[in-house]
Amino acid sequence: MKNTESILETNKKQKEFYNNIKQNFFTKIWANFRNGMLNKIRKNIGIQDHAYLLHKEWFGDLSDKKVLDLGCFSGNYWSMYLAEHAKSYLGIDLSDVAIAKLNERLSSFPNAKAEAVDFLAPDFIGKDFDLIYAYGVLHHFENTTVLINKLNEKLATNGSIISYDPLETSLPIKIIRTLYRPFQSDAAWEWPFKRKTFYQFQKSFTIVERRGILGKSKWVALLKFMPLSEEKKKRLGQKWHHEDWEQSKKSDAILFSCMHLTMLMIKKTI
Repeated sequence: MKNTESILETNKKQKEFYNNIKQNFFTKIWANFRNGMLNKIRKNIGIQDHAYLLHKEWFGDLSDKKVLDLGCFSGNYWSMYLAEHAKSYLGIDLSDVAIAKLNERLSSFPNAKAEAVDFLAPDFIGKDFDLIYAYGVLHHFENTTVLINKLNEKLATNGSIISYDPLETSLPIKIIRTLYRPFQSDAAWEWPFKRKTFYQFQKSFTIVERRGILGKSKWVALLKFMPLSEEKKKRLGQKWHHEDWEQSKKSDAILFSCMHLTMLMIKKTI
């Protein structure tokens, strides 16, 4: 497991990658699957919007909150909303190219800015954040202990984290990822959550709410080979998503059958 110094070196390569994205053939195939077929499924049965709307609910009243948008690139789905409504907003990412674009978008919000900085680096001095929004970010840190310590250091008392990350706990997905990993362009900083990772977060923070996404509903992809109407396939997908969404709140078995995990976590008080 890498220490902070090793991760900082890896992140220099990550910065270069995202400043000038060059994916090999196998990474492009996975990206097309993830951004093509899976996104189509999520959109068709309302999965992605469901997660985004839950995040907005979790934000609560932002008017008195200092917000960190962690690993936001040039802006995620909620970046502009957070910038507009928070008491103060800071977006950070490794890519200076992406951050330059985000700062242009933030120009109309006086209490918002973006910085190209490594979250783990000593020169990132921001702290006492009431909310850290980490959409598709926490799995980029191989050493979960280092990450958790830094998150606790940067959070204000009773501060919260909203996360969304891939899981590698479903056997079919684990097999696919294991076969794909040796050919993956961004393997050095892609670490989908394992059961151990989840339990580390559970031990370190109070998980107020969690939801699993694409558990049973991931098999909607196979329905296209079935002699069913599009409406019937959609209804089945929505039904399966609802089961994943509701049952994963309390059942670890259902949660770990999913491809993605989103959580609302609160800093523990000593």
